[in-house]
Amino acid sequence: MTFRLPLAATLIATSLLAAPALANDDFPPAISVTGEATVSAAPDQAQLDAGVTTDGKTAREATEANNVTMGKVLAALKGAGIAEKDYQTSRLSLQPQFANRTPSSPNAPPSIVGYHASNRVTIKLHDVSKVAGVIDVLVGAGANDIGGLNFSVSQASKLLDDAREKAVADARRKAEIYAKAAGVTLGAPLSIAELGSAPVAFAGKMATARFAAAPTPVAQGEETLTVNVSVSWAIKEK
Repeated sequence: MTFRLPLAATLIATSLLAAPALANDDFPPAISVTGEATVSAAPDQAQLDAGVTTDGKTAREATEANNVTMGKVLAALKGAGIAEKDYQTSRLSLQPQFANRTPSSPNAPPSIVGYHASNRVTIKLHDVSKVAGVIDVLVGAGANDIGGLNFSVSQASKLLDDAREKAVADARRKAEIYAKAAGVTLGAPLSIAELGSAPVAFAGKMATARFAAAPTPVAQGEETLTVNVSVSWAIKEK
């Protein structure tokens, strides 16, 4: 008796026999490594948060006191040569303050005993040498809520590009070590992928604002940027 396979089954069998050959063509011999590079630079710009918090028995009292002092702070920034486009209100709030419940009346409804007003601005400085002086100006004008000082590099993209070149060079160096140990020769790169590279910004630590004549000490440090790449190199046939 003679058995004939259906045409569909014949095609499937042919595909399965050809699969290993296709797999070898899709995945040629290669060496895959990761490269890393780090560059550092002194920051040339900074960002600072500053504001005024006030308390009052009524909402109007707390708000008016806050408005007066905050007006002085904004005027001081302008007087210090900070362009109006470089400072912006970042938070404005007015909240009631409640009395603490006493043990004798734990279920009594909360009563408002006053109000807390807050107004904060975010300031961008394009000259890091002015940071300490601006902090002193802010404190002298009445700011009593200062923090969030961060330094950064304006040309971070250029620094990252330099790090990318160094990261690929580092990957080639590692790949050549493996190739030599395996007795083969590197060919052209088959793939290059950047692995979630991002600048690691150095956040400068600012001393607590002092209500005295002594200048505020500020350390700007350096900003470090790191790039990681994954590279697959073909192996040359001898």
